[in-house]
Amino acid sequence: GGVGGVTEYHAQLMEFAVRMLLDASSPSNYLASNPELLALTQAERGQNLVRGLKHLFEDIDRTLKGAAPAGAEDFELGKTLAVTPGKVVFRNELIELIQYAPATRDVFAEPVLVVPAWIMKYYILDLSPRNSMVKYLVDKGHTVFMISWKNPGEADREMGMDDYVDKGLRAAIDAVAAIVPKRRIHAVGYCIGGTLLSIGAAALARDRDERLASVTMFAAQTDFSEPGELAFFINPSQLAMLEAMMHRKGVLESRQMGGAFALLRAQDLLWQPMVDQYVKGQRAPLVDLMAWNADGTRMPWRMHTEYLYRLYLDNELATNRFPVGGRLVRLSDIRVPMFVVGTETDHVAPWKSVYKVDNLVRSDDFTFLLTSGGHNAGIVSGPVHPRRHYRMLTRGLADPHMAPEEWVEAATKHEGSWWPAWQAWLEAHSGARVKPPAMGAPRKGYAAIEDAPGSYVRQR
Repeated sequence: GGVGGVTEYHAQLMEFAVRMLLDASSPSNYLASNPELLALTQAERGQNLVRGLKHLFEDIDRTLKGAAPAGAEDFELGKTLAVTPGKVVFRNELIELIQYAPATRDVFAEPVLVVPAWIMKYYILDLSPRNSMVKYLVDKGHTVFMISWKNPGEADREMGMDDYVDKGLRAAIDAVAAIVPKRRIHAVGYCIGGTLLSIGAAALARDRDERLASVTMFAAQTDFSEPGELAFFINPSQLAMLEAMMHRKGVLESRQMGGAFALLRAQDLLWQPMVDQYVKGQRAPLVDLMAWNADGTRMPWRMHTEYLYRLYLDNELATNRFPVGGRLVRLSDIRVPMFVVGTETDHVAPWKSVYKVDNLVRSDDFTFLLTSGGHNAGIVSGPVHPRRHYRMLTRGLADPHMAPEEWVEAATKHEGSWWPAWQAWLEAHSGARVKPPAMGAPRKGYAAIEDAPGSYVRQR
């Protein structure tokens, strides 16, 4: 970093580019310079390379046809993934709302509403049963509702952030409040879904709407002043190009987003799998998380443009300049208990960036938890997960703010998955257990439409 006249951003960009090149040219990634690969090729008399070529041609063929990756056929929505029983109890032009069936005789009085990201499909939180956060919560006695976002097409190009707040979050809160009346709601947001939840919670607080019992955010940014390495793909010139591309089509294809994310974790996501599959000729069986990862979604032009320019580039939310319904919102209006999760190796929403929400809200009961793992695997670390650890600390409004490094020093380290710690927090912030609510509320316009996982999640 000792190059004169170079801005911090460009120095970091250089470092990122150098790392990409080093990853790509690492001797271990090449047959001729990797003794292990040479020995394997000799032992197998080149059969590994024959299998590798077959894999390569198969993958190229699948890519050209727009087909799912090899092994994806073993994962089917409603059969092996997204299998927690429930009903779609509401549908509009942007969301379906799933209410999950109770698994216990009695349930906590307050329902849980989950707002997933719409860059990917909701069932990352309802993968195969041992990895399903939804199943875990339902089995513990929580009444869980899940937003399932529509996969937008060209006709949805004008859907903006206001629509996501209004037809997404607010419509879901209205439905949950009608189905479980007179109870406040534990709202949970993941990634950009958490960003949306913070915007919506601030708007509710602004309007003196007290329906939220608490706000939980997983790997979600509210202050984009240091957004991590994704910034290398989001500068004004690249945005202008993205903008032109999206404006023509009306949507951003998931592939265009996926490429940027893959580069961020190149050694894990690109080079290592390439070596394994095309040089060693070994295909690891696809796991539920990878099958989910291949099932991308599109994003409407207006929403994505507002997200990138207003939140990412101009940081309007953290600086009280972001409007909802034409009136500004302030995160400092959020006073409900909060639980915020960051993951140690997150390249999409770096934990120190996620932690900045501590500066912005005025919750007197604020818990931050830092878990091992990355943006996806760190969040989906079910209770049976080995080799996991996390740190956790709660502060009150009167406590002085800690810098991230001080926080790590002060927070207690625990072995194992963080899910039980969060579930215990939800339990502590809930009232007595009651009889499970009915599925839907037909008289109020929330009849069960179809079984979970619904139709929107299946849209290609």
